[in-house]
Amino acid sequence: MKKITPLLFAIFTMQLAFASSNTFPDTLKVKKTADFEIDGKGTNANWNLTNWVPLTQLDSGVSGYDTKFKTIYSDAGIYVFFTGNDKKITSEYYNDFENLFKADVFEVFFHPEPKTPIYLEYEVNAHNAELVLLIPNLKNKINGWIPWHYTANKKVTKKVFVHEENNQMYKWSAELFFPYSIFSPLENTDIKKGTCWNANFYRLDYDSGKMIKWSWSPVIASFHEFNRFGVIQFD
Repeated sequence: MKKITPLLFAIFTMQLAFASSNTFPDTLKVKKTADFEIDGKGTNANWNLTNWVPLTQLDSGVSGYDTKFKTIYSDAGIYVFFTGNDKKITSEYYNDFENLFKADVFEVFFHPEPKTPIYLEYEVNAHNAELVLLIPNLKNKINGWIPWHYTANKKVTKKVFVHEENNQMYKWSAELFFPYSIFSPLENTDIKKGTCWNANFYRLDYDSGKMIKWSWSPVIASFHEFNRFGVIQFD
């Protein structure tokens, strides 16, 4: 047996600490619901089935921009509801499939089969524009492919709402519905009780003149650090 020197022990301890710091232990239980209509404001009572989950602000530069989300699922697909305090819409993007990430946006990444480095990226902004990408992330070489025949029962349903009080914006929200067909042909998409996916939920805001990031499971440099995604479990 190899003798453990003080140096080897120190290295081993640092490796354990590093591994621990990269672990996001919380598993988010996703409750099941009947299907319902969305309006961008989250007014449907089905949202009461679950609790709010906060996003963590990763950069300094703004304060009071609290952001949170909820997610539930049905036999037909997955619902996500974002809300974030805000003072103005910093975005010039009004069309789908533009570079929405260069302005204010909510994002969700779904990674159904973590053994395969391919996942769905979805972005929506306060102008109700969306960006839908299938991301192959192969040895940190990232590309994005938009969906083919993105119509009818394959299309994500989206509704956004800008909330105002005394003619002043104070937050915006987005409700989303992802039909399971949008995830084809990814593996592990036959959802049943106990199924687990990796996922992450994000926000970008540019009101301060620079990119400010929020996330559910903390990342360091990029939203594409899929090894840092959290786990969601369909309950």
